Amino acid sequence: MPEIHQFLDGFYLSRIGIRILIGQHIALHEPPKSNHIGLICTRCSPVQVAQDAINDARAICLREYGASPEVTVYGDPGFTFPYVPSHLHHMVFELVKNSLRAVQDKFEHADVDSDPPPIRLVVAEGGEDVTIKVSDEGGGIPRSGMCNIWTYLYSTAKQPVEMENVQDNDGPVVLAGYGYGLPISRLYARYFGGDLQIISMEGYGTDAYLHLNRLGNSQEPLP
Repeated sequence: MPEIHQFLDGFYLSRIGIRILIGQHIALHEPPKSNHIGLICTRCSPVQVAQDAINDARAICLREYGASPEVTVYGDPGFTFPYVPSHLHHMVFELVKNSLRAVQDKFEHADVDSDPPPIRLVVAEGGEDVTIKVSDEGGGIPRSGMCNIWTYLYSTAKQPVEMENVQDNDGPVVLAGYGYGLPISRLYARYFGGDLQIISMEGYGTDAYLHLNRLGNSQEPLP
């Protein structure tokens, strides 16, 4: 129902704001870190943060499938701009994780001698924003499903394991299936004036465009 999703958007956006305030307060009272003002890194390298997120996502994919597609990064490693690295890591991690799952599912039963096509991550520096594009050849999303990708609990992946069947207190680490990754990532992007867009070609793959505002003139978009 639209009312439920509107409520969840407002709830999680408020939660992000509260976590920013608490995290910033705590970070400012800790020993200072180089190039940091609280949680904000004044020289955040999107290429480096993306590489860290890729390594984490591939580690989970390797645990889940026993293999992981390659991810190629294009961009200037020396480019930096002020941002919150933990937010950027979360968003890129979710996008790469989705692409890894889609590619691995599509090519899981392909010829063992051929590697699946690599995922391409491009970091582009603009005058007003920084854009990160994640492209894969994982088969894409049907047009009938595009209207649902921003809703909670919707996923093109199989459902994760039921928690009541898990003996470990921490639960399993699953690659996809809960349906919260994309809507939450878009809220993280919009919190600082950015956005997240998904363009899909069914039968081929998906392109995700993550726009990060670099002007610093956007207000907190609370409901």
